[in-house]
Amino acid sequence: MLVTLEGIDGSGKTTVWEALHEEFPDAVFTREPTETWYGEAVNRSIGDDDADPLAELFLYTADHAAHLAETVQPALDRGDLVISDRYSDSRYAYQGATLADVLDEPMQYVRDVHEPFTVRPDLTIYFDIDPETAARRSGKTNKFEQHAYLSRVRENYERLIEDDPGRFVRIDASDSQSAVLKQVVDALDQVVDPEPGGA
Repeated sequence: MLVTLEGIDGSGKTTVWEALHEEFPDAVFTREPTETWYGEAVNRSIGDDDADPLAELFLYTADHAAHLAETVQPALDRGDLVISDRYSDSRYAYQGATLADVLDEPMQYVRDVHEPFTVRPDLTIYFDIDPETAARRSGKTNKFEQHAYLSRVRENYERLIEDDPGRFVRIDASDSQSAVLKQVVDALDQVVDPEPGGA
């Protein structure tokens, strides 16, 4: 089973992802950008305010493809629970916003690029928070953490949820850290296979 954690920068999803290691010790925990050289290239582009947005999209796409081939698909083939901090929906929402001045239907374009090879998550937990709070939490340290940009990204996430409501569970990320973690664990417990002989 593939579970993904999504939300705008500053939503707190990475903190929860780290806490889930203790709650689900047998799961495979992974993230995008990855720690491969593909992910390193992505991180370099994040720090470059002048990076070409279309070139940047394909850096992210290459990282995603390698992530699938090297980590996600092998784990799914073994029957493992995979919990990923960011996945393809981040691409659709973020690069969809970045390419808004370049393409007529940017988010659909990004989805079309991924469609032939990506693996659809079984469950996506969406950490919902207002962009102003998120920007303040994130520290506005790069081009993706600005209030106006995060507002566009959040709008794209809402479109994704509208298109596939059965896959998403919305979490109120403005709540306390412990309350958010409980919401996430409860959502995961609803879908993760119970122990043999359990309820």
